[in-house]
Amino acid sequence: MSLRSSLVSAAALLCLSAGLYAQAPGKVGVISIQGAIVGTKDGQKASGELDSKFAPKKKEFDSRQNEIAQLEDQLNKGGSVMAEDKRNQMARDIDEKKKRLQRDMQDAEEDLRGEQQKLLQGLGQRMMAVIEKYAKDNGYTLVLDVSNPQTPVLYASSTIDITQDIVSLYDKSSTNGGPAMPTAAPAKPAPGTPKTPGTAK
Repeated sequence: MSLRSSLVSAAALLCLSAGLYAQAPGKVGVISIQGAIVGTKDGQKASGELDSKFAPKKKEFDSRQNEIAQLEDQLNKGGSVMAEDKRNQMARDIDEKKKRLQRDMQDAEEDLRGEQQKLLQGLGQRMMAVIEKYAKDNGYTLVLDVSNPQTPVLYASSTIDITQDIVSLYDKSSTNGGPAMPTAAPAKPAPGTPKTPGTAK
């Protein structure tokens, strides 16, 4: 199972310099955010964890589908010799089993999408930090996500695709589940404000 859900909308278009559209076009790159996330070690690990978590449900659904198929086969083959009330009851039972299975599968799919979204948001935020650092270090003024259908990219040369570079940089800088997000520097105390015990000097 792949991580295929939508990423944070901000990933669709990353502008890395102020007043981008007011200046001459600079260095432009493209990336498949979804492909990059799935390509990282963290993404592969998360995908495997989701597979393991939902594997029992899938096995249960497969078993229930097989049971329904067997009942339908039994009804088709022996329905003509069954009493009408028994045949009708069996048909109702099959229909009810199908409806319950469909509802349960829909619930499981919603749960799966929710889990995927949580993972993608966490990985996506760390991925954005890597993209921003890479773009700034390499002089990019614009990076477009070509995996997002809302990004109007009709053609992009493979020479400006930075997906693999980002995957490599992410994995290289990944520690304890991903590169640390930049944090704001602690506020300095106002002049004349006494320091409380335990505060950094």
